[in-house]
Parts: sequence; C-alpha cells; structure tokens
Amino acid sequence: MVRPTKWRKIENMPAIAYFVPANRENRQIPENSLKIEELEALRLKDLLGLEQGECADKMEVSRQTFQRILLSAREKIADSLVNGKAIHIEGGNFTQNNCPVKCLHCGKEWTETFETLHSGGNDSYACPHCGSQDIVCGRSCKGRLGGGNCWKHKKCHR
Repeated sequence: MVRPTKWRKIENMPAIAYFVPANRENRQIPENSLKIEELEALRLKDLLGLEQGECADKMEVSRQTFQRILLSAREKIADSLVNGKAIHIEGGNFTQNNCPVKCLHCGKEWTETFETLHSGGNDSYACPHCGSQDIVCGRSCKGRLGGGNCWKHKKCHR
C-alpha cells in the first residue's frame, strides 16, 4: 500500500502566481506548473541560502524529500528560462502549519493541518474519536505555534 503524501510546511504564500516571458502576452505559450512547496524550497535554499538540513527541518520533511522537491523546482525553472515557457505557481501538498490538537473530553491527541482546522471555524471543529468540541492545542502556542497561525489561540492558555 502506498504511503500518504506528507504535508510540506511553508512559511510564505506567493504574491504573484503567474510569470510570462516578455513579448509573448498575446500568443498561446506552453507553461510549467510550479508547486507552492517547490517555490518554498527555492526560497529557503537559493534565496535565503540555508543549508539543506535546515530547509528540510523548516518544511518538516526529510532531507531526501527536500532534495527531490528542490530538483523538481529547479528543472521547471530552467526549462522555462531556456525554452521561453510561462511559470504558473499553484497547488501541491502544503500547509502553513501542522497543529497538534487534543480532545479534553477523551484525551485523544493527533495532528491536523492549520487549513483543515481553520476551514471549519474555531468553534465548530470536533474530535474525530468522540465528537466532542472541547478541543485545544496539543501544546502551548504562546506565539510559537505556527508563527501566529494558531487555530485556537484564545483557548490555548486555559
């Protein structure tokens, strides 16, 4: 059985999602699709100049997975520059934070993505084990968890 893809943690969402070579706006041109986690890998390694281990730690993936993400991104960028293709930044398996959560009713602990928890609203998310809505952060956030992206910040300090 295939293992599920692990969410890649990103810190920055791109402000611009599409790049087109100059003087080609009116013609149909081929494009490369760059995943958001591939852009994050480029940002960490090539823009910030971090070591591969540091980059992998920040994205919460193994060094080998980080290397595969980075090589894929660089291949797409090189193809776009050499062959005059557009670059469309979209999709991927990413999250802005992996949040540890805990049910105060049954004690179950698990990890959810920030986006999953946030999409249900702060007060409507329920424990998948017992259905209780008495859910809190699995650890104290104190401004650290998710870089301010804590889904239940008000309830973390009970």
